[in-house]
Amino acid sequence: MKLQLALDLVNIPEALELVKEVEAHIDIVEIGTPIVINEGLHAVKAMKEHFPNLQVLADLKIMDAGGYEVMKASEAGADIITVLGVSDDSTIQGAVAEAKKQGRQVMVDMINVKNMEQRAQEIDAMGVDYICVHSGYDHQAAGKNSFEELNAIKRVVKQAKTAIAGGIKLDTLPEVIQANPDLVIVGGGITSHTDKQAVAAQMQQLVQQG
Repeated sequence: MKLQLALDLVNIPEALELVKEVEAHIDIVEIGTPIVINEGLHAVKAMKEHFPNLQVLADLKIMDAGGYEVMKASEAGADIITVLGVSDDSTIQGAVAEAKKQGRQVMVDMINVKNMEQRAQEIDAMGVDYICVHSGYDHQAAGKNSFEELNAIKRVVKQAKTAIAGGIKLDTLPEVIQANPDLVIVGGGITSHTDKQAVAAQMQQLVQQG
């Protein structure tokens, strides 16, 4: 089980500073959609240059032109690129084909997918690397979480690794680990703390035991 740090509400210098604090305790650093919108793929490039030992995920939430967008993110140094599960099959297939060509990985974000099990099965057959259940910011505000969705996709996914994101904190992490995803994605559960390193270290310990 791996730990991914999601960065959303920072600029490039702040992101680099933050990752420096927790680098030893995370496996993947995510350049979140808000940063990509504000800073472009320069943020991915800067992160990869400063932390070559970490995998960098570009949370592009691709909805169209899958192959082209994966190519551009790969050029910037992204190791993993996200595509939306509600996209057309051809978009996901194009992203996967380009990622394989570039030696990169594709994560499909299942946010707002209605028929979770059926869609997860279809996407799994397309050869993606990760399928991620995700309670988005607006979902969390309505009190939703992704545990049930994670269990649903774990029942049907045969090839892809599973990931979970959305509002995970230190006190809810044991419940997440029990559901046994391959990757746990944490944002504010680390970044909102003063002592980010201590929280990240505790999370890493729990994830590694899981």
